[in-house]
Amino acid sequence: MATRKAGKIFVGVGGWNFAPWRGSFYPKGLTQSRELHYASRELTSIEINSTFYGLQKPATFKKWHDETPDGFVFSVKAPRFVTQRKRLAEGASSVTRFLESGVLRLGAKLGPINWQLAPTKVFDTEEIAEFLALLPRKVDGRTLRHALEVRHASFDCEEFIALAREHQVAVVEAGDSEYPHIQARTAPFSYLRVMGTKANAPKGYAPAALARWREHAQTLVRDGDVFLYFISGAKERNPQAARALLASLG
Repeated sequence: MATRKAGKIFVGVGGWNFAPWRGSFYPKGLTQSRELHYASRELTSIEINSTFYGLQKPATFKKWHDETPDGFVFSVKAPRFVTQRKRLAEGASSVTRFLESGVLRLGAKLGPINWQLAPTKVFDTEEIAEFLALLPRKVDGRTLRHALEVRHASFDCEEFIALAREHQVAVVEAGDSEYPHIQARTAPFSYLRVMGTKANAPKGYAPAALARWREHAQTLVRDGDVFLYFISGAKERNPQAARALLASLG
């Protein structure tokens, strides 16, 4: 096996337009049009959620690229018209349609693509093998990083891990969640979605709990980039949790 390379830890949240963040995370009076500009200078990554609900225009991806600083990275949720169909392996044209929709306009700021399956999707070796084979490792000479978010307990098996490893697709780690918590190194990067923030914790998590996530990320980063997002839970606290984790990482 090739020697893995130490990476960087990117920390953020899902999306950036959320009313309860105004006046708590975003300064009072900040216009909505400036929220991405502000968030991208407080955090180091954001998972784009709007792409899950529909295709975005190339100009939109270019605008997001231009509003954020060098070194900032977006993860992108793949569209549900790909990931929530009855037979995943029949989505080849939809995968191509998404990848040609302008997402590459993010340039060097394009991080992993998260292919989130429905909670009802049960593991089937042949279907998942065929689906993973649809995800290209390169498009127009650009290397792509793919992560698969599974939400059914049937995926917590060696057959699935072996398939993900064969295709160099990261398995999304669901932290503090009702979904299966699968920890497996299957790609040259790690993708974590941490879902346990609490409304009664000013920073989303108690210090000891936040420290555990910091230590986990520091272990994973020895082998490649880590993308960690505070998602759902007490969503109003997620930016504070991300900011606190970044501060503790120094």
